[in-house]
Amino acid sequence: MPIKRMWGGRFQATGSDLANTFGASIFFDQEMAHEDIFGSLAHVKMLKATKILPAADADKIIKGLHEIDDQLTKDGSLPFTVDDEDIHMNIEDLLTKKIGPVAGKLHTGRSRNDQVATDLHLYVKERLPKVIDALYELQQALVDQAAENVHTVMPGYTHMQHAQPISYGHYLLAYFQMFQRDVERFQFNMKHTDISPLGAAALAGTSFPIDRQLSAKYLGMSDLYDNSLDAVSDRDFVLEFLSNASILMMHLSRLCEELVYWCSHEFGYIELSDSYSTGSSIMPQKKNPDFAELIRGKTGRVYGHLMGLLTTMKGIPLAYNKDMQEDKEGIFDAVKTILPSLKIMAGMIKTLHVNKDKMDAATHHDFSNATELADYLAGKGIPFRQAHEIVGELVLKGIKSGHDLSDISMEEFHKISPKIDEDVYHCLKPEVAVERRNSYGGTGFKQVEEQLAKAKAILAKQDK
Repeated sequence: MPIKRMWGGRFQATGSDLANTFGASIFFDQEMAHEDIFGSLAHVKMLKATKILPAADADKIIKGLHEIDDQLTKDGSLPFTVDDEDIHMNIEDLLTKKIGPVAGKLHTGRSRNDQVATDLHLYVKERLPKVIDALYELQQALVDQAAENVHTVMPGYTHMQHAQPISYGHYLLAYFQMFQRDVERFQFNMKHTDISPLGAAALAGTSFPIDRQLSAKYLGMSDLYDNSLDAVSDRDFVLEFLSNASILMMHLSRLCEELVYWCSHEFGYIELSDSYSTGSSIMPQKKNPDFAELIRGKTGRVYGHLMGLLTTMKGIPLAYNKDMQEDKEGIFDAVKTILPSLKIMAGMIKTLHVNKDKMDAATHHDFSNATELADYLAGKGIPFRQAHEIVGELVLKGIKSGHDLSDISMEEFHKISPKIDEDVYHCLKPEVAVERRNSYGGTGFKQVEEQLAKAKAILAKQDK
């Protein structure tokens, strides 16, 4: 028996099973079942308030939609079918089976075009706070570790070469700041998500005397699209989410890369908890940072979703086109990728063990105090460029002889400048080098304490 389509009046034939399956989206857009029902409830309440639908019909539809949503909440799923193509038609078909032909009045004054746009806005809007909350949890873990490690000294790197000693707390707070920018990007994303397209219909609006402001109020949206063409064709808010998610995953991946380094035998700066590590099926001694590697690996799939949707959208003429069915799977997967990634990362940070002695030892015998000596010489009146060259030559001699800068005798220092005093040896200590970096935002312990206080204030503000 041919499939009876809700839009099939002018058609004499239906597609093959392959074509019908290929064109259907119910396999993935059922993810928005709650949103679709919620959007329909807002629409029918507006139709009732504007008297476009008789109150009795509207109430019957509202009751039916609530019963379907209750069933979805209770069972976790509904009996969807590919014959109804998408979530919108499936819900309407279920409603029709429940309350009869009056269900067909639900679609008065709207189209699947504004309906799907509304569903997607609701989906993203509902998940943005969850992403932001997960970011706060990770930031809190970083703050807690930083508070315990203000005075923990480690090598700072550029080009993955020892550069200058820094506070490990300072290092952790750098990631706090990265994630704070992520928070702010997702918060701004809400502005373009909290806009109602409902009532734009297919592309040109509708001749029914609808009240779009009232629909937006029922949806809980703070604004509505001013242009019906833009309303049904805009997916910028999804692209913003995927762009923000890609930047977030890049930050997570950078941190994961360093966690993988830091817990290796060669570094040994940290040890990840057994709860966030795995072993080897053949090598009994192995403790692998698999969860950090997985997050690092999942970054690529989020990037792919962003590039996929950008490419899909780049050639689409106004207004809606079937290409835009490809806007959902990527964001569904991105949400399911970044939320657990954030929670796993927070867990790793909370439970890792810091090998403070190993970090400190790595700042000795590595010439990372060379800048301190150059600054010291500059402070004695030697032009910095000349001091830089002098210290570079001393480092070269030290490498060849196996001696550190702190091994240089006072006699040798006096050959450079008679102004050099015994305090030079104090300045060359790694912890002193860190302590002295007290320019605003620097790694000096006082500066790290100030950064920490500001970070705590940021998180405290979010709790209110």
